[in-house]
Amino acid sequence: MADHKSETIDISGCKTAILRGGSGPTMLFLHGAGGAGAWSPYMDALAANFDLVVPSHPGFGMSDTPDWLDNMSDLSFFYLDLMKQLDLTDTHVVGNSLGGWLAMEIAVRSTQRIKSLTLASPAGIHVQGVPKGDIFLWDPETRVRNSFVNQTMADARLAAVPTDAEADIALKNHFTTAKLAWQPRFYNPDLRKWLHRIDVPTMILWGDSDKIFPVPYGHALKELIPGAELRVIADCGHLIHQEKTDEFIAGVNAIAGAAS
Repeated sequence: MADHKSETIDISGCKTAILRGGSGPTMLFLHGAGGAGAWSPYMDALAANFDLVVPSHPGFGMSDTPDWLDNMSDLSFFYLDLMKQLDLTDTHVVGNSLGGWLAMEIAVRSTQRIKSLTLASPAGIHVQGVPKGDIFLWDPETRVRNSFVNQTMADARLAAVPTDAEADIALKNHFTTAKLAWQPRFYNPDLRKWLHRIDVPTMILWGDSDKIFPVPYGHALKELIPGAELRVIADCGHLIHQEKTDEFIAGVNAIAGAAS
């Protein structure tokens, strides 16, 4: 595994847990509703070519839950502060699901420190007539099974017995996700109006069998973000970075290389 470290940094009055490893151009990875967790194989693959920075969002993991966190707008301004405080420049920003939504919210406000975006099955918009899967209504097993095409991976996830501490963090992550995305479900009605402001190379990755945000959401985003490229990945569900890590890395490297 790539050399990496875990630290806690005070940013905007919020103690923020950060994983960091690798070397090369700077990359900021924005996790989804499940949190960042421990250093993972997809992080190791990214760190092979990048100086990878993986914070736990405020309200997630071992980070504080600040009083000021009410919505995705708050989270996006927090990350603008984080990039400034850590002096992250020419940053390749990668986000999956909730993190992809967050990446777009940041980029419509400012791309000053951003060199490219990779959006892996992001939330953030609504497509009329295309219902989303509802992770808040699914029971835990259904939620896991609907996240993967490869049910062997789902079986492994379900067989893992969390410690009490891990169970507490999972509950914390779920609560914060609900706070940010309960109503309206996983989108900001205003976001699509401002996606034209994204002026950096953008890669959109989507699993062809995503049961949470179906593929038409990817096609809609391609039309809304100027010059964006969409890659639909075969035999893949919602968690592209885990289920199809090679294809995920290829997409990240392609857009990061194009932006260099």
